[in-house]
Amino acid sequence: MPQFQKRFGLIAVEKGFITADQLVEAFKSQVLEEIEKGKHRLIGAILFEHGFITLRQIEEVLESLQTLSAF
Repeated sequence: MPQFQKRFGLIAVEKGFITADQLVEAFKSQVLEEIEKGKHRLIGAILFEHGFITLRQIEEVLESLQTLSAF
């Protein structure tokens, strides 16, 4: 059975760094950019660009992802 690994956006919401609405807005931006420019950017970069998350918060989410992937 495949193991579910939490994604960046979900962890950021769980930690209270962003709201679910902010995550949805960032996803919309990500998809539009992929369609219009053929470019895929990481959701953390988009959240930062929109001013929804700080660099320190990004680092904390990435640390959580590393910890989760170690298990």
